Amino acid sequence: MKISIIGVGLIGGSIALKLKEKKAVDFIYGIDIDEDNLKEAMALNIIDKKADFEHGIKYSDLIIIAIPVDAARKILPKVLDLISESQTVMDVGSTKAGIVNSVKNHQKRSRFVAFHPMWGTENNGPKSAVAESFSGKAGVICGREDSAEDALSLVQKVVEKLDMHLIYMNAEAHDLHTAYISHISHITSYALANTVLEKEKEEETIFQLASSGFSSTVRLAKSHPEMWVPIFKQNKENVLDVLNEHISQLKKFKSALEKENFEYLSELIENANKIRGILDK
Repeated sequence: MKISIIGVGLIGGSIALKLKEKKAVDFIYGIDIDEDNLKEAMALNIIDKKADFEHGIKYSDLIIIAIPVDAARKILPKVLDLISESQTVMDVGSTKAGIVNSVKNHQKRSRFVAFHPMWGTENNGPKSAVAESFSGKAGVICGREDSAEDALSLVQKVVEKLDMHLIYMNAEAHDLHTAYISHISHITSYALANTVLEKEKEEETIFQLASSGFSSTVRLAKSHPEMWVPIFKQNKENVLDVLNEHISQLKKFKSALEKENFEYLSELIENANKIRGILDK
């Protein structure tokens, strides 16, 4: 099997490495507007050859779109324009409704499978790619009823080779739930980092006193705006909904401290502790 990966960064590169490790592919083309990314991906044996857009698509059985969601939304119709009825296209975007809707009336819509691997880090570029990244994580396929049976089967096999467990849902439900468990986490991390940078002007103090708790909480603040601004843009309504609730929760903590209502503060923390029973299952 020959595949083309559009965007040979963290996610695209990690997929390529894992599929090579599993001997699930025979050849991988890399397509990227960043020539340095392509050179690095070649040097790291992530891809076998760089290709231009049309060549890479024409000679691949599977095309994987692994670029920021706004760019994916624009490029997907162009990819479908170029493929035959025997080729398959999948994306790995963190939002799904906008991408799915961009091709809902395309004559080759059935050749596309909307996919989201629930994994990522604050790092980017081919050098950050890791073959075992997806093992044990959830992989979400959205709107499987809109994909051709053979296209869906191929993507399911790819997800299996990534050692992920599959979840199926519609695009709108996916975007709602990822806003709650992923997108709000990034906004919170960015806001916390900005708070500390605003209040603590001595960088050396931050470096010396930063605990593991602080470092893990602000880790996501190192994620790049090129990826996350498009995600917030495409999932704006859901993100605003959960952000309003988050602000409401912060106000409860603020009020409890201002009024020295430490019994209520304890109740807030005890209620939050319920998350342990969910995450530790």
